[in-house]
Order: sequence, then C-alpha cells, then structure tokens
Amino acid sequence: MSTNADFDLFRTSEDHEALREAIRAIAEDKIAPYAAAVDEEARYPQEAHDALVASHFFAPHVPEQYDGMGADALATCIVIEEIARVDASASLIPAVNKLGSLPLILDGSDDVKARYLPPLAKGETTFSYGLSEREAGSDTASMKCRARQDGDGWVLNGQKSWITNAGVSEYYTVLAVTDPDGPRGGNVTAFVVEKSDEGFTFGEKERKLGIKGSPTRELHFDNVRIPGDRVVGQVGDGLKIALRTLDHTRVTIGAQAVGIAQGALDQALAYVKERKQFGKHIADFQGIQFMLADMAMELEAARQMVYVAAAKSERGDKDLSFFGAAAKCYASDAAMKITTDAVQLLGGAGYTRDFPLERMMRDAKITQIYEGTNQVQRVVMARQLLK
Repeated sequence: MSTNADFDLFRTSEDHEALREAIRAIAEDKIAPYAAAVDEEARYPQEAHDALVASHFFAPHVPEQYDGMGADALATCIVIEEIARVDASASLIPAVNKLGSLPLILDGSDDVKARYLPPLAKGETTFSYGLSEREAGSDTASMKCRARQDGDGWVLNGQKSWITNAGVSEYYTVLAVTDPDGPRGGNVTAFVVEKSDEGFTFGEKERKLGIKGSPTRELHFDNVRIPGDRVVGQVGDGLKIALRTLDHTRVTIGAQAVGIAQGALDQALAYVKERKQFGKHIADFQGIQFMLADMAMELEAARQMVYVAAAKSERGDKDLSFFGAAAKCYASDAAMKITTDAVQLLGGAGYTRDFPLERMMRDAKITQIYEGTNQVQRVVMARQLLK
C-alpha cells in the first residue's frame, strides 16, 4: 500500500478549487443580485454576461491557441456549477458557448477554428447550436432542414427549434441534410451560420416555465447562402459530429443541475436554522434533518458522477457516452427532487417569489429535458451496456 503523502487519491486539484473560489466570488457579487429581476422580467442576464467576459469565464473551454483560457472539461463544469448555484439562466452562457463551438473544436478545419474561436474567447459573441426541429427532437436524424450545393457554396432552407441564446449569438452551428437520398444519419452536414447572413431570421421568444433569462427562439432559413469554407468537418459527417458533441456537453448540463441543487440546499439550510415552530428551530426536528440528509446525499452522488464524467470527457475515454448520459440523467433527476424538497422545507414561504426556491425548482425542470431527455439518456446508456 502506497503511503506517499504527495499522492492525491481522489479529489479535485488545488487549481480546480482555486478556480471555484474565483468564479463563486463573481457569481455572488455580480450575478446573484440580478437573478430575481432577470427571471421576473424574462430578460437576458447582461450583467452576468459582462461579468463573465471581464473575468474570462465567458467561454473558458476555448483552447489557448485561440485566445481562450484552455480550461479542461472539469474546470468548465465547475464554472457552470458555481454560476447555476445563483442563476441557472446565466450558467447557460458558458454552457451553450461550449455546445455551439465544440463541433468546431472537435472537427473544424484550422481555418474555421482560427476564424470563429478567438471572437468567442474574447467575449465578442455567444455561440449557439442548431440541431432540434419541431418534428425532430429526440429523433435528430429525421430533420428536414436542407442545404443544397450551389457552386462553391450552399443554400440553406428550413427551421430549427428550441435554440438557446438565439438572437443574442452572432454565430450558430447548424445541422442540415445535404444528401436527401443518402443513408439516414450519414447525410447531414454541419455549417457555421452568421447572424448577418441574408435570409436568416428568428422566431418570437418562447414563453417558458424556467430559465427565463436565456432567450429560446426558432431559427428560420430562407435561401441563406453559406460559403463552402463554413462547413464544419466533412460533408455528410454532421450527425456523427453532433452526437459526439452531446457526449461531451451533456456533462455540462449535469454540472448545471448540481449547481441549481446546491443553491437550493444552501437556501433551505439557512432557513431551517432560523425558523422556529413549537418553541424550537425546525432544524432540530428529526423529520427535517432526514430530508436534509437525503438531499445532501443525492447531491453529492450527482456531483461525483458529473466530475467523473467530466474527467472522461477531457481524456476522451471510450465509455464517455455512458457516463455523460448517466451523469446528466442522475444529476437532473436529483436537482428536480432537491429543489422540490427545498420548496417544501420553506413551507408557504418557499412557494412565494420572496425566496429564490420556486425559481430554482422551475429552472431545474429543463435539465431533465434538454440536451436529450432523460428517457433518451436511458436509451443511450442501455445501448452502451448492450454493445
């Protein structure tokens, strides 16, 4: 048995914990004070956006060679977790910047990376991701959006649904069918679309249950001309790239769920220590203590799954598909349960907007749905198990 004191058996590094301290300070100082208003007014969290740009936590995953921080997958998860602890909407800024740009990082040409990653790293734009459609949600291969080759370029027609930060972002990674008669799943190509492209417009903002600070809109393409040098990866490889991307970015949604749950537990703990009934603090009742213990236990299990999946994402492990799906699925289910219990612990107060718990409960719900519903995560896990 090793007795080497320098050997860290199973914990995050000092660098990761220093990063947590830095992003937590920014979240509490520059993001938390605006979270309730952002939700109430259903407006983009510009204060959070500006604070993240100023502190270089806006798109921390971008490699250093493209002017980014080069944060590893775990560091990126910690950033998202700490922001989500105070405002889930704001945590979607770094999360979706990774989702939108990861196809370029995984498979883009040097030219595409050099053109689109530095402006993202500098905070000049957010980067959105266009995969889902009205009739192609979980069944991504049935998408109808089409890109037809025209000379050296392409002409894009169709729509995309549920696009996070649509209208705010200058850049969009969009998946479209480029060979309608080709094999299903092997006939889709990824493109970068720019907000200024002629014929590219947005639908109205969706009116949502939660994450109201993050605009969700449809993308509409009406004969949008895309130069040939904006193809990401190889023509026909789009769906493979999209699914590889999701293996990595599902972990970030797990991190978002962990952050929301942690924020809710923090609020509930503070409340039960202060509130008195029957002549004592409600924290002294065993029934309350058992609820808190279960919440904390499930939260820690979720956090460990997310961190292990993040490590696998960073290394590109072969079993990432299973762990990414499992972490996202478990953490989001835990977040929904923990936020619901936190509302319960505050009683009537938890049901009012005077406390952030009802917002956290509403925000938690989407983590069970986007980047693949938890039903689809179970399909992914089962597929890996039965391989």
